[in-house]
Amino acid sequence: MTNSSEGVSYAAAGVDIEAGDRAVTLMKEWVAKTQRPESIGALGGFAGLFDASRLKSYARPLLASATDGVGTKVAIAQRMDVHDTIGHDLVAMVVDDLVVCGAEPLFMTDYICVGKVVPERVAHIVKGIAEGCVLAGCSLVGGETAEHPGLLGPDEYDVAGAGTGVVEADAVLGPDRIRTGDAVVAMASSGLHSNGYSLVRHVVFDHAGWALDRHVPEFGRTLGEELLEPTKIYSLDCLELARTTEVHAFSHITGGGLASNLARVVPEELHATVDRSTWRPGPVFEVVAEAGKVARAELEKTLNMGVGMVAVVPRESVDGTLAILADRGVDAWVAGEITERGERGEAVTLTGDYAR
Repeated sequence: MTNSSEGVSYAAAGVDIEAGDRAVTLMKEWVAKTQRPESIGALGGFAGLFDASRLKSYARPLLASATDGVGTKVAIAQRMDVHDTIGHDLVAMVVDDLVVCGAEPLFMTDYICVGKVVPERVAHIVKGIAEGCVLAGCSLVGGETAEHPGLLGPDEYDVAGAGTGVVEADAVLGPDRIRTGDAVVAMASSGLHSNGYSLVRHVVFDHAGWALDRHVPEFGRTLGEELLEPTKIYSLDCLELARTTEVHAFSHITGGGLASNLARVVPEELHATVDRSTWRPGPVFEVVAEAGKVARAELEKTLNMGVGMVAVVPRESVDGTLAILADRGVDAWVAGEITERGERGEAVTLTGDYAR
């Protein structure tokens, strides 16, 4: 038993308040880089403030909200002891959900749960979040770092985030805008993004027995470097499309793969056909398939297979859409079309074989 005269402290229970304070100090410079003119106040308050008077310029502003995490990709970051990219993934997963309806991301908050506060590690995580916010054009207005000893190991953590955006009511994108003859424009992913890592980890670690420092010729780098490749952030690219050409809908390709996510924006009476032969998935998808002998159907319902975002646009907007995306450095192509559903029961059909 503990001598009662010694007393018990929070630190003895595993929570280091001083370390938490130092983490806040270290992250301040990165959070400052994300600030939009509408952001008010400094980091450290009980709530983040955002000046909503900017919304007066809207006829009928609709606020959009999204929240997400990055799944078991955090396990890769922890094993590699590289923590400044996982926040980029977090921002991508949130803001690219917001932009699907045409909403401009305004601000984000984050939640970082750790087994033990290591100030430098927390600061690296926030650095990645801040850099992602800059790429997305939104502010990081606040967050929470929680220390949970006994629940998580000293080197374990998880991250989550929530974002808010705004869109004019008559500019909301979605299924009701899609028409027969529309083109399905695919935008290339940067790799696995932040979905399917439970499958990928099972294949490369448990089945193939590979180490993270294994050099993989198909990648031109190590396995770990490939698996930590940050999720591409499309929000500003999509907003530019919505501003400068006609777009009917976007679909963020995340968990469930291309078909199930595209189906979420296809009206009941219409059907999307996507031709696999219009692109070749990146090497990481082929390596996972071969290393684990994973069937194509299993891959396609788990991974993005090289497509991170889809725009559904009228046929006359295709050239403009591709030109805008090319100018912005986004690899994009026409991958399919919208037709009447007829007797088809499914909303989306994938046809052909992937290009070799």
